[in-house]
Amino acid sequence: QVQLVESGGGLVQAGGSLRLSCAASGRTFSVYAVGWFRQAPGKEREFVGVIRWPGYSTYYGDSVKGRFTISRDNAKNTAYLQMNSLKPEDTAVYYCAARKGYSGTYYYTDSRWYDNWGQGTQVTVSS
Repeated sequence: QVQLVESGGGLVQAGGSLRLSCAASGRTFSVYAVGWFRQAPGKEREFVGVIRWPGYSTYYGDSVKGRFTISRDNAKNTAYLQMNSLKPEDTAVYYCAARKGYSGTYYYTDSRWYDNWGQGTQVTVSS
């Protein structure tokens, strides 16, 4: 198990950028897949993207593809979500989640697959 803490959220104008961080405890973070999800008021939690293990390849939801980038620095036990060209519809609470090991692509997009979650960080994009 790892504990996850997100940071970097805030208020930004449309077209701007933000970088979220997900800091993890534990010594085996490098073998965890890290997913990002978001939830807007009144809406279901939405898959944003994942950085998988092994290989650390990335996969993104259609609504953010080409604008968001996930990376990780295992030496710092931290994953990142770089968000560019932000839109008002990106406004949500953003969560990082992690699970040790690997699975098929379908499972990475399902929030139920993950067993470690951060507390979330608010991102607000003004028009």
